Amino acid sequence: MMDSKQSTITVIMFPWLAHGHISPFLELAKKLSTRNFKIYLCSTPVNLNSIKSKLTQTKYSASIQLVELPLPTDILPAESHTTKGLPLNLMPTLKQAFDSAQEDFSKLLKKLQPDLLIYDFLQPWAPDLASSYNIPAVDFITSSATMTAYMQHHYLYRVPEWEFKSIYFRQYDNVDRSHLLNPPPNLNKDKTRCFDCLEKSNDIVLIKSFKEVEGKYIEYLSKMVGKKVVPLPLVQDCANEEGDDAKEGDDDFGFIEWLDKKEKSSTVFVSFGTEYYLSDNEMEEIALGLELSGVNFMWVLRFPKGENTNSSVEKALPKGFLERVGDRGMVVDGWACQVKILQHPSIGGFVSHCGWSSVMEGMRYGKPFIAIPMHLDQPVNARLVEEVGVGMEVVRDEKGRVDRERVAQVIKKVVVECDGEGVRKKARELSQVLGIKGEEDIDVVVEELVKLFLKKKMMIRSNGSST
Repeated sequence: MMDSKQSTITVIMFPWLAHGHISPFLELAKKLSTRNFKIYLCSTPVNLNSIKSKLTQTKYSASIQLVELPLPTDILPAESHTTKGLPLNLMPTLKQAFDSAQEDFSKLLKKLQPDLLIYDFLQPWAPDLASSYNIPAVDFITSSATMTAYMQHHYLYRVPEWEFKSIYFRQYDNVDRSHLLNPPPNLNKDKTRCFDCLEKSNDIVLIKSFKEVEGKYIEYLSKMVGKKVVPLPLVQDCANEEGDDAKEGDDDFGFIEWLDKKEKSSTVFVSFGTEYYLSDNEMEEIALGLELSGVNFMWVLRFPKGENTNSSVEKALPKGFLERVGDRGMVVDGWACQVKILQHPSIGGFVSHCGWSSVMEGMRYGKPFIAIPMHLDQPVNARLVEEVGVGMEVVRDEKGRVDRERVAQVIKKVVVECDGEGVRKKARELSQVLGIKGEEDIDVVVEELVKLFLKKKMMIRSNGSST
């Protein structure tokens, strides 16, 4: 640790342009800002506007400064410089616009002269630019160590098999790994960005994780990359959950009041993240599965921009569904504070896509999972949830379709039936373990970052030059 007289360490934090990445970067910024760090959080104006109100007039406002990095508007309009609400076919265009900001980011580094850079998984050019200014750079991974290690294994060894047999992709998960297992001579470097970012990280790699959950995968990843992998047990709060989408009011428009009327552990919370939209078939089967289960539910539904209206909710759900379930179910249009809901005693299960932030939050608050993974890393996370023993996956049919009967069956087993008591008990026990964790893990991160800072200073002195 630094001496109390040590000057403040300045850090530029540079996440990818997605809420699921900006949020943990901001949470880390908050933790560091209370430990003699000055943070510059860098992103596009549209992303920063969504969190600006959450920092002003708070204890963090003096130590966390938002720094805008505008992208070219001839590639995408400014309001589209974020993954939120962006159609999937425009994601490559967003990456192109992001990459075109390298020169402006270099100017920022030169102007701010930070002591450290903490960057994300899609910009291997960021640590290169930092190196040109003699600034140590650290990769901060916001996905699970399990998924990161699994894909790194494919990339490094070119074989699909590995020693952890409970972690795998099903055939219908439709995750293309051919470019890793059988890379062509002219492999598109865009597909290996995340591995390049790992390789360029100085000495350590930060990862959003609980070591109590992912310890063996953290160790395996560390062995493969030859660097210390440091877990960060970050669980976000409601004040930073959705920025501009957050609705006003202490009771979230009656959500908590509705939950207060339900018996303890009698209700499932249903949410599929901030940036995934259910297909019509998925929506119908999940709705009818909830109905068949007979279990109370609170379901947060999201629609693409321009469609999140009450009429869309009624139109999207099966005819007569809302009338049939009555007060047994509440359908929330657009946003609700996930952490606040998960903490409520009436919640007895979490129907989730198993995005990594949702997995960490569900584990932290002791809610057993009904896992319905959709894409990307979610199938691996769902299998981790089962391996840890805190949930069960709704296995799709051979064509990858969700089935209402299976949805209902897993919900009933996890929440109310005797066969699910082991899952419920394990979820409670894990929550107790994670709940007593203090700030030790953050202190380890601070210690490692200070080492990098001091190493840089020693190098400058030995070279007789400055940044």
